[in-house]
Formats: sequence, structure tokens, C-alpha cells
Amino acid sequence: MNLFELTLPVSNDSALSMDPQEAKATGAMLAQEYASAEPFPHIVLDGILPAGVLQQALDNFPTEPLKSDRIFDINYGGHHKRQILPYDCNKEAQALFAFLNSKAVLQFLEGLTGISGLIPDPYFEGGGFHEISRGGLLGVHADFRINDTLHLERRINLLIYLNPDWQEEWGGALELWDRKMSACHAKVFPLLNRCVVFSTDADSFHGHPDPLNTPEHVKRRSIALYYYTSSRNIYKEVPSHSTMYYARPTDSAKIHAEARHYRMDEQIQDWLPPKLSRLFFRIRRRLTASK
Repeated sequence: MNLFELTLPVSNDSALSMDPQEAKATGAMLAQEYASAEPFPHIVLDGILPAGVLQQALDNFPTEPLKSDRIFDINYGGHHKRQILPYDCNKEAQALFAFLNSKAVLQFLEGLTGISGLIPDPYFEGGGFHEISRGGLLGVHADFRINDTLHLERRINLLIYLNPDWQEEWGGALELWDRKMSACHAKVFPLLNRCVVFSTDADSFHGHPDPLNTPEHVKRRSIALYYYTSSRNIYKEVPSHSTMYYARPTDSAKIHAEARHYRMDEQIQDWLPPKLSRLFFRIRRRLTASK
């Protein structure tokens, strides 16, 4: 289902466009499916981008390292993962991300989710192009809920996969877990031009926690965008912790311990005053370094 009927102006500085009212109406048609999905509101949309725009995304995915790349090799918290900031990409890639942060896309998402007043992130905190190599993974987690730069509450994730000829035996499926971390309700393989939109609450647990079994030259590639709403009392209403990792029931004791370690760090920062929190982590670093 091709939802984004995009037009590409002929001018050299072409920009993607879509009528906002039509976009909102399209989202509203899918709102019931989104709201009733288990284990939390989400939807999977295949064929989201027209062929020309999809090819634009594939052709302009940066294969060479860029100066602002973030590389994650921290095991369960993200392994063999590369995050690419759109502003370091070429103009064609920047135009695509500008469209995905545009009024039309916001209207589509508002119609889909029923969340009004959505705000994009111009800094792409945690977003942009994502790439994970063979052996890489991202543990099951609930995302950070506060954008501390913009003082906004995170509400929606939008993912678009860019993987031609993806084989299921390679793994890499996005797993959606229930709030008790007792059962996986959905597995979404990262097929080319497949989009996943889901709400980001305190217990929207998701990830692809098994190491990729791809050939060496094959990467799991995607676009990731996050959308927010504002609140005058945001820090009173929502704890300002970062990503919260959880192990699956069948994971090893080592994985459970690693996930608990990440969560404990976030809880310490939530509950201790800033000066005590900094002191605690400084002492722990010294003790760890002395071993």
C-alpha cells in the first residue's frame, strides 16, 4: 500500500511534497488498526515509498564513514550498530529527511495515531540512517521518553527498512514484547520499503536482540524518525531516563545481568540528586579501573 504519493519538482533543488489534508485523511483510515494492535499501538505498512523515492533513499545511503557517525559496540545495548546523522549526508538524502519531518507527514501520523500537536526533531537525536552489520543486535528496550535538548516528550517512532532481497534466515526481525516482558506478540522482518510506526510509552518494549546472521557484505539498513509533543510540566509527568533495556525470558543469565545493569544506571540517575549521581558514577569508574 503506497501511502505517500510524493511529487518530485523538476528543479535542481527538488523537494518532496504531499497534501497535508489528504495525508491526515489517509492516516485516519488506518487509525483503528493502529490503536487495536497488540502488544501496543503500532502498524506495519508495506510499499510506503514510491519507487523513485525509494531508489533515492537507497542510492544516497552513505556507505563510507562520515565524521558524525556514532558506532555502538556495547553488546546488548547495541552491537555493530552505526547511526548516521542526515546533516552529514548529501542534498538528496537531506531532502528525504526534510520531507519525513514535514507538515504532511506529521498530519499523516496525527491522523493515524490520534496524537495531536506532533513535533519533529530537527537535530535527529538518535535518528537518521541506521546500519547494523553481521553479528550485530539491539536488545529489547523501551526508548528514552524525554528529548532533553528540546524539552519534549517522545510519542512515536517511524522506521522504514532499506534491505533488498532480505532473507528471513538472516534474522533481524523487530520484536514487539508485552508490558510484562513475558511474550513476543509480533516479529517484523526488515523487508525493503516496509514501514513500522509505533507509540513509545514506558512499556513499549521492542528490539532485534538476536545477532544478525547475514553474509559479511549485507547490512541491515533503515531510516529512523522520532516525533514528540510538548508539555509545560513534562519533567513532572514523565521520568527523564534514557533507553531502558530488558532481557527476554529465554535469554541467558549474562544477558539478564547486563540489562539489569543498564536499567540500574538509569534508575540511579532518576532518583539521586545530580551531584550525588555524578559522585556515584565517578567512584564506580575509579573502582572499575583499579581492578
